[in-house]
Amino acid sequence: MATRQATEFGGFPRALFTFLAGLEKDNSKSYWDANKATWEAEVRDPVQALMADLEPDFGPLRTFRPNRDVRFSKDKSPYKTWVGVTTSERAVGGIGYFLRIESGAIRLACGSMVMATDQLERFRAAIDNAASGADFDKLSKQLAGKGLTVGPGREDPFKRTPAGYPKDHPREEILRWKGAVVVKEYEQAVWMHKAGAADKVREVWSGAAPLTNWITEHVGESTTPVRRPRG
Repeated sequence: MATRQATEFGGFPRALFTFLAGLEKDNSKSYWDANKATWEAEVRDPVQALMADLEPDFGPLRTFRPNRDVRFSKDKSPYKTWVGVTTSERAVGGIGYFLRIESGAIRLACGSMVMATDQLERFRAAIDNAASGADFDKLSKQLAGKGLTVGPGREDPFKRTPAGYPKDHPREEILRWKGAVVVKEYEQAVWMHKAGAADKVREVWSGAAPLTNWITEHVGESTTPVRRPRG
């Protein structure tokens, strides 16, 4: 997106969701060009204002380019039908906070969506360890009490127990995860169109911080070359 606008966040405009719904129906350059002014004023600028509101608490945020990378995809639709914000610099191996806005919902997430190979090794070792594994169980229960469920990330877990770990391991299911993340989704509602929507994002992200902190402490960033989320 373009240079950050110095405006206050007033909520996600209704026109933002309408624009995305229209893009789902007509994912074409002609639609985009005809509605570019709407995208700039009702999508880009409010999202940038939200980012500026959240950055003092969560650090630098980045957003995704609206254009899809279609080079290796059978789907040649030119534009994403969603808007995303994240603190992570990596598509694989990133640790942080995520926001995705779709035509009828917003999705908030915290943790690591997909771990890199070196991270998976450290994650499994930490889950296997008596102390750090127990801490993971404890924080999962604590977050569940807040209505925040810790799950396996963006991809389905491995079907088999990782080599070197017993099939009857007390955390065998978690050992098969490819990531560890809290995801909270909300259908479009009136509160999203008000300035308090930033507080809802802040509430979920802050509430799930124990998971992000655990991953940072016991897994850490990947040492493989950075793969930034495609735009």
